Formats: sequence, C-alpha cells, structure tokens
Amino acid sequence: MPELPEVEVTRRSFAEKIRGARILRASPGKPLRWPLGIAPEMLVGRTVREVGRRGKYLLLRLDEGLVLLHLGMSGSLSFSNDPPEPGAHDHFDLVTTAGTLRLHDPRRFGAVVWSESQHSDPAHKLLSHLGVEPLGDDFDAARFYAGLRSRQAPIKQVLLSGDVVVGVGNIYASEVLFLSGIRPTVRANRISRIRSDRLHAAIRSVLARAVERGGTTLRDFSNALGESGHFQLEAAVYGMAAQPCSRCGTPIRKIVQGQRSTFFCSVCQK
Repeated sequence: MPELPEVEVTRRSFAEKIRGARILRASPGKPLRWPLGIAPEMLVGRTVREVGRRGKYLLLRLDEGLVLLHLGMSGSLSFSNDPPEPGAHDHFDLVTTAGTLRLHDPRRFGAVVWSESQHSDPAHKLLSHLGVEPLGDDFDAARFYAGLRSRQAPIKQVLLSGDVVVGVGNIYASEVLFLSGIRPTVRANRISRIRSDRLHAAIRSVLARAVERGGTTLRDFSNALGESGHFQLEAAVYGMAAQPCSRCGTPIRKIVQGQRSTFFCSVCQK
C-alpha cells in the first residue's frame, strides 16, 4: 500500500506541472470505493489552483471545489501529455490543458471524490479524524507524548491508527520503532517522555528520508512520472526476518499485529 512518503512523492512529481491547468474532461472508469459525487462534465472548465495533501489523500484544489484522490491498496497516478488508451485497470482520467492525470488501480480500493470544500462533507468526514502531519510544524513532541499517554494499545497499533500522528504506515512504523529502540508490542502509555521524544524524532527523520529517496518500491510503486523509489535499500528491519540486526547481529524477528507484519530486533528494542 502506498504510504505517506509515497503519496507525498507522487504529489511533488506533478503538482507544479498541473498548477493553473484548466480541466478539459473528466472520465471515470469502473466504480471505485466511493462515487465521484458530481457529474463529471461539471468539472470541465474549472482550474487546478494547487495540489495539497492530508495524510494519504491528495487534494486537488480547484477554483470551484476540491477533488480528493486516494491510492487505496495498489493504486498509482501518472501524469502525461500523451497517455496511451486507458487499460483495464485505469479508472479515472482528468484531462487538462497541461496533461492527463490518470488513476491506475488494479484492486479498485482507491477513490476520487469531489467536495465543495475541505470543511464540508465528504471531505470533512474523510479528513477530520486524522492526526497531526508528521512533517509539519504542528508535530510537537509534547503533544505527541500526551497522545501516547492516553492510549493503552501496543505502540505499533497506535502509530498505524493515524489519530495521534497521521501517515506512519506499516513499513515506516517498523523502521521508526527500531531507530528509537522501542519494541512494537509495548503499550503506548508505558513509554517514557525520553523514549517518546526519541520516537518523535525518528518519525520525522525516517519519513523525511523516505520522501528524499523517492518513497519505497517493494512491488510496483512509482510516482506520477513513472520513477521508482529507493528507500527500501536503506530499511533496517522491514522485510528482514531472520537476517542479522545491523546493530547487534541478532536475527530480526517477524510477528503479526492486527493482521500486519511487524519486524523488530528483540535485543535492540525494549
């Protein structure tokens, strides 16, 4: 599943190219997770002012309204001046004066949804429960610690829930917990302020580095220009089950939490 760094990398790959473009056509394919919410022809003539992001949602802010895009489990966006004819798994084309933005989504868990604004439904319903952006100025160490103190679930599950801090998905949760020396099964409210601060710093560091490296390509992720990511080459524990820990040499363990694979070092993480 594309996680926050992959979504941010995707945003950066086409945001400036589509800024100021006028919509010529909107062409939905097979139904996605939710309906578009507006007749496609109603988007024609509107201008893309900017492309933002909230969690894993991309926000195409128009001169009238907002289009939210979510990549789901296996989706990707492409942006091209001369795209091929849509294939079986291409489910939305936004044709503009600058090029065509296309959603490719084999499993159709993604979404393209129109909203009058970010503060009205459905945008408000989809975004209002999300936690603090980890790469923004509002990601405060004291506030993060207070959020952990209120949660009794294992720290890995709290990170994945997205209501304390948004966007720390499965791959990056294993990585930040290793970097901060915290075992994924520790209850969030048992983590001391010192260890919480280390985790806070690790989240910022790992996600920023992942964006810098173009995201993680484990199977087929690429940005809107078709470029793969390389963060997986720097992963310390994710996908490394039974391989020696880079710090102590102990074999990396793999467990399942909430039906998701977790990787950690039983010696370095307490």
